[in-house]
Amino acid sequence: MRVIASGLAVAGLLAVSACTAGRPPEASAPGASPAANATAAEQPAPAPASPAASPGTPALTPGQAQSALIGEADLGVPWTAGDSTATWHDGLLKAVAGQPDCQRLLDTLYADELLEPAGPHAVTVLDDGDDDAQLRYQVYASRAADVDRTLAWLRAVPGVCGQFAAQTTSAGTEAVQVADYRLPEFGEARQGLRVTLTAQPSPGDDPTTLTVDIAVVRVGDDAIVLTAGALGTLPADIAAQTLDIGVRRLAEVREQGRAQA
Repeated sequence: MRVIASGLAVAGLLAVSACTAGRPPEASAPGASPAANATAAEQPAPAPASPAASPGTPALTPGQAQSALIGEADLGVPWTAGDSTATWHDGLLKAVAGQPDCQRLLDTLYADELLEPAGPHAVTVLDDGDDDAQLRYQVYASRAADVDRTLAWLRAVPGVCGQFAAQTTSAGTEAVQVADYRLPEFGEARQGLRVTLTAQPSPGDDPTTLTVDIAVVRVGDDAIVLTAGALGTLPADIAAQTLDIGVRRLAEVREQGRAQA
């Protein structure tokens, strides 16, 4: 059953929502990774930049990145193209946490910048008005090493910031829970997180809960980043459904490119 709240528009998350801000480097349950108790400062230093594509693999073109996006026709009703930021974006994602690692997560969710493009980058935003949900889907020409560092960081987050409190700009103190979000075997590597933020501006108010799923999948040297959020409960399996379509779409686009080369 999905809990629906009012007022969802589109974009910045999710522009659909990892622990100081927006530049990748580091979600599995606590103890699932040796890095789970490491702070951001303890994460390995970035490796030297590598080419955007492996030797012998043509780099993703802007047209291919655009063609690899999913759209409203892929997900069907009630998903439609969106063009504005969700009403809860600033109220619940713009917040201050006491721990630097957890602050990085909030800042990354707010900016929705899990990866730094190493080449063409395409993005689309979809809304589900029935469930007040928003989905942001991005295709990147990236570097495998950069994507893998981001995946390692995501795996460590639940062990460092499984539960914490943050002070929002307009909704008071919110309780944040972070858990591993298990993904099917998409691509060469992948990791997901489910982040639940619950705020109660005053004792007499009903709590407001924002649920955000974030996922990164590496397909060769390319990457897909998905953020999907809703006030209450997200549409069931929307992340897995979208990534299943998206990974196959990206593979088809790449195969067409090789055939035409």
